[in-house]
Amino acid sequence: MPPILVVGSVAYDTVKTPFGEASEALGGSATYFSVSAGFFAHVSLVAAVGQDFKEEDWRFLESRNIDLQGLKRVDGKTFRWVGEYGYDLNDARTLDTQLNVLAEFQPNLSDAHRDIKHVFLGNLDPKIQRDVLAQVTKPQLVACDTMNYWINGHFNSLLETLRRVDILIINDAEARQLTRESNLIRAARKIHGWGPGTVVVKRGEYGALMFQRDVQGRISVFGTPAYPLEDIFDPTGAGDTFAGGFMGYLAGVGRSDWASLRQAVVFGSVMASFNVEKFSLDRLRNLTFTEIELRYKEFKEMTRIDDVVEWQPDSRV
Repeated sequence: MPPILVVGSVAYDTVKTPFGEASEALGGSATYFSVSAGFFAHVSLVAAVGQDFKEEDWRFLESRNIDLQGLKRVDGKTFRWVGEYGYDLNDARTLDTQLNVLAEFQPNLSDAHRDIKHVFLGNLDPKIQRDVLAQVTKPQLVACDTMNYWINGHFNSLLETLRRVDILIINDAEARQLTRESNLIRAARKIHGWGPGTVVVKRGEYGALMFQRDVQGRISVFGTPAYPLEDIFDPTGAGDTFAGGFMGYLAGVGRSDWASLRQAVVFGSVMASFNVEKFSLDRLRNLTFTEIELRYKEFKEMTRIDDVVEWQPDSRV
């Protein structure tokens, strides 16, 4: 049985950055998530594409440890997104969005999909996210993503979804916007009160923070930097790639204890760091698991702090 179910968007992106551009490149939240998670576990992808979806892209997804029985080709055009980045690569400027077949997307899970234990709800209408959860039998771990559009226009509906979610993966600006808290610790505490026991905050070039609340209400915090890269070409999909590495690792090891969650954050950061090295999915297309393991070890070494030995503080202070 495929251990991860993802419901989200498959798209064609046109992206321009100061370092180049890509036109009609394969993208979408569920696409980036699935390709990333597929390095760690088998993925079932549920989404809709139009009749214009390229056969070569279908074959690519099939080759990446992804089950496409839930990817439906329907009348109409595939979702399109056009965006531009300046030198601040944390800030995407949307130039055009064409929902196309995504506007009528209503996920209908197969019997096999209903039994999958690890579920990731991509960036969709919160009502659709709940419709998916209503079809899943007994999920072991549910994570979701959201964005400013749903926070602004569908706040109460989003809160209903969060009550049924174990993990919220969100960027720092969205966490502040959702909670109206400038401090991320306070923001995480408020989100915990709405339902998710674990909150992962993506911070772009500054890394990621994870907050977990235990049954006594105490909060544990874990942080990791972003991997230092000299050349970054396209941040599109980095957050979804992070989520794929994060959930893929948890599904692969079959655990979600604190130690595994910490490791998952690092693997998510590793996958996102590869994604931004080229446009679209180009870096992930030729990525090997050996490279992933090596970068994980580099993360460990980069953040390792030795114990202080044979040192005494100045007693005059």
